[in-house]
Amino acid sequence: MTVDLQESIDTTRTLLRRIADDFSPATFACSLGAEDMVLTDLIYATALPIEVFTLDTGRLPEETHALIDAIGARYGKRPQLYFPQASAVESYVSSHGANAFYASVQLRKACCHMRKVEPLRRALTGKKAWISGLRREQSATRGDVQTETFDAANGLMKFNPLATWSDAEVWQYIRAHGVPYNALHDRHYPSIGCAPCTRAVTAGEDIRSGRWWWEDAQYKECGLHPSTGNPRAAAQSRGQKVVA
Repeated sequence: MTVDLQESIDTTRTLLRRIADDFSPATFACSLGAEDMVLTDLIYATALPIEVFTLDTGRLPEETHALIDAIGARYGKRPQLYFPQASAVESYVSSHGANAFYASVQLRKACCHMRKVEPLRRALTGKKAWISGLRREQSATRGDVQTETFDAANGLMKFNPLATWSDAEVWQYIRAHGVPYNALHDRHYPSIGCAPCTRAVTAGEDIRSGRWWWEDAQYKECGLHPSTGNPRAAAQSRGQKVVA
């Protein structure tokens, strides 16, 4: 393990401890991607009092469900699962069809909203902060991701502890600590979402090019991570320190 990576790990651990101490109850929205498995390991291995949850959209790949089982076997606990409202899914499928998200950006975003955004809001109810695995290197739409910000859409603080981590650092950590990860990563799936909306990528393609590949890059977000408010103003209103 390189010195630089150890420094990144130490900085991330310090931030997670501060979140647990100063923003309880806090929760981690685990997407089950490689970076999120780093955060899962850091939280579970040190028994931090931070809830870990994931969104089961009803369209996850088999390999993702296998990873959830592997987490339980490794750490003795599994992320809490949140599901879409059955009535919303039934209405969408009845009106538009099971795979209508291929037809338009509007229908795709509607599907993401009912399967991801609405369950996320339920998961964040009553929390003071939430954590995600967003990294600047993931895509052009995430190049300005901050370590700490105010999530105006959900009305609470949001932390991205791995914002400055590189893909190489993520995988070095996983291998050094024997962290379980999604088998699809070994089949050229660097970013994994719902099965019908994710494909493998070829060498040189953007990390998230396999997500909603039929759409223009400018639309490739599901709504879980909208633009946030001014982190300094929001934190100062609470008497909290902001980390860039």
